[in-house]
Formats: sequence, C-alpha cells, structure tokens
Amino acid sequence: MKLIWALIRRDLTLATRQGGGAGTAIGFFVTVIVLLPLGLGPDQALLQRIAPGALWIALLLSVLLSAERIFQADYEDGSLDAMALGVVPLELVVLAKAMAHWLTTSLPLAVVAPLFGFLINLDPQDILPLWLAMMLGSIFLSLLAALGAAITVALRRGGLLVSLLILPFYVPCLIFGVAASRASELVQPSLLILTALVLASFVLVPVAAAAALRAYLK
Repeated sequence: MKLIWALIRRDLTLATRQGGGAGTAIGFFVTVIVLLPLGLGPDQALLQRIAPGALWIALLLSVLLSAERIFQADYEDGSLDAMALGVVPLELVVLAKAMAHWLTTSLPLAVVAPLFGFLINLDPQDILPLWLAMMLGSIFLSLLAALGAAITVALRRGGLLVSLLILPFYVPCLIFGVAASRASELVQPSLLILTALVLASFVLVPVAAAAALRAYLK
C-alpha cells in the first residue's frame, strides 16, 4: 500500500508541477456551460429541464479531453517499463494512476460542476443529488479513461481514438448519472446502479488496462 500511495503522490506532484491537464479540462467545462445558454436562447424552463444532462455531458467530455495523458509520459520516458518490472502488480499501478487522474481532473470537475449550474438555471433542489451522483460517477469516468489511455498508449495522437473507444462505455454512466441527479423518487435506484458500475469498473478495468499495457511493453 505504501508503494501505491507513493505512485499516487508522484502523479499528483507531476500534475501540480506540469499543470495544463486539470486547467484545460476545467476551462473546457466552463466554456461549454457558458456557451450553452447562448446557443439555446433565454428559455429558462428549457434550460432548467436540460441542466443536469448538460452538466453531465460537459463533465464527460472534459474528462475525455485529458485521458490521453494518463500513461503517455511514463511510456515515453521508460517509467512504465520500470513500473511493470517492479514489485507492485501492473493492475495496481493502473488503479493508482486512475485514482491520481480522478484526484487531479475528475474530482475537481465534479466539485465545481453544480456551482456552474446557475448559468443554465439548475433547479436548487437538484444541486445535492447532482453533486453526489457526479462525485460517484467521476470515479467511473477516470477508470474508463485509464482503460482507453492504456489501449492507445503507444499510438501518436491517440486522443481521438480514446474517445471513440471509451465513449460507448460512458453511456450507462451518463444515463443513470442524469437520472440520479434529479430530486425525485428515482434517485436512489439510479444511484445504486451507478455505484454498481463503479464497483465493477474497479475490478475489471485494472485487469483489462494492465493486459493492454503488457502487450505494448513486450
């Protein structure tokens, strides 16, 4: 566990020093939310109706924007080879890097997303459910982003390919995340399904991503 925490701290330190990743994602998120009401017009009822879905779509696209960087630098400088040969299983390395991505990108987006809801007339009653659903769903988004990054790690300009590969798997998270973000009786079942998706990804994604990385490192 100490080695895993060391990997997470290393990625957090690199993200802090290099910058760009989280800032770009948050900037893209804010841009989408600011432009949306300008494109749809001043219909307050329409904006309130689509607000949770719009915030979720902006979150999803912003996470995808930074997915390519999860393994790319480590693959290029040889650090990934050293990690694969180390005492920590590669599956746990994948999990650690996915958690570092969540802490630096997905979590900040999930925290600030409801705060920008007032720009698109988000119903105040939906703020708490939206925040809970996004905090949970953002873990799933980072884990799937790590899988896409592992599959395309050796490909130049693989960002678009990551989006094409992973976007279909984001659809269930989007559907149940939006359903769990509304103040209604359907919140609890949707939140439970979202939790099940996160738990399943914790088990399946590290195994699949590690297998993809080993194929490139041979």
